[in-house]
Amino acid sequence: MPPEERVVSPDGVDEEEAVEQSLRPKVLADFPGQGRVKENLSIAVEAAKLRDDALDHLLFYGPPGLGKTTLANIVAAEMGVSVRTTSGPAIERPGDLAAILTNLQEHDILFIDEIHRLSRSVEEILYPAMEDFAIDLVIGKGPGARSVRLAMPHFTLIGATTRYAAVSAPLRDRFGSVYRLDFYEESVLSQIVRRSAGILGVDLPGPAADEIARRSRGTPRISNRILRRVRDFAAVRADGKVTLQSTQDAVELLDVDQLGLDEIDRRMLFAIIEKFEGGPVGLDTIAASISEEADTIMDVYEPFLLQCGFIQRTSRGRIATQAAYRHLGIAVPEDTSPQGSLWEGEPAEDGAETQ
Repeated sequence: MPPEERVVSPDGVDEEEAVEQSLRPKVLADFPGQGRVKENLSIAVEAAKLRDDALDHLLFYGPPGLGKTTLANIVAAEMGVSVRTTSGPAIERPGDLAAILTNLQEHDILFIDEIHRLSRSVEEILYPAMEDFAIDLVIGKGPGARSVRLAMPHFTLIGATTRYAAVSAPLRDRFGSVYRLDFYEESVLSQIVRRSAGILGVDLPGPAADEIARRSRGTPRISNRILRRVRDFAAVRADGKVTLQSTQDAVELLDVDQLGLDEIDRRMLFAIIEKFEGGPVGLDTIAASISEEADTIMDVYEPFLLQCGFIQRTSRGRIATQAAYRHLGIAVPEDTSPQGSLWEGEPAEDGAETQ
């Protein structure tokens, strides 16, 4: 199954964009969770409005689906300015960025999603734009080439990334404020689900909202996706009425368990435990055993299992923890201690088979 087709995938899907837009909060007061980030943004926005100046450049980072794009649009609304949205991969040449920048108005916001994927040549154009609100372009070629500096209005760049370390140091240093978005608590997700249900016209009882929140991996995008599936299930199988029982039946049909693990997550854990006696086992071996790409496992499936404490990375490979055995209802062997020193960075066996 492609990662983007999973119900519990935190990545956005093009077909869901219109629905997601309708569910996104429009002001900071309606944005649940992320209390410290909201408070700091509120102060920064008010201060900029008092000075009648552009907001400092902002960088949001964290896992996908937590609200980075939503916050960027909220900041624009709070500032009362327009926002131009693009992404790192979409800006292929320096001229593309120059065209966008020169069309901005005073105090406007440029939002670049996946900013870590900007090319080096495009970044070079962005540096003077962020610092001096001007861009340097070379016109012509050979002996007749000349450099032209174009001034532009004071604007705010808001960048978003899921890979903070992949953003180059010179670019990171030019942001006035950097904010990390964390996973949401279940109580906050339950509020988000109830709010979304109201917008969608779904009569959602509190226990059903809590059930959806519990299985959402701390991510609002997943909560809203499950809510829509629950709504559809109720329309077809429960006379249009959403109850706790119909919600549980719907998520069971989606194969999402109490902690938000889906069939692929459990298949990976079962492979480590049953086929390889709990590990350690190399990443390539796991990938071959469940017919998935090694990169997909490392980037998509593994982070949540690590977050739950179900697997460990060691110098010799992946190991299933006692918590994984208990969650799957498998008897815990007497010794599940790692057979090799624990690793605190990228495991040595990634990309190569463990012998």
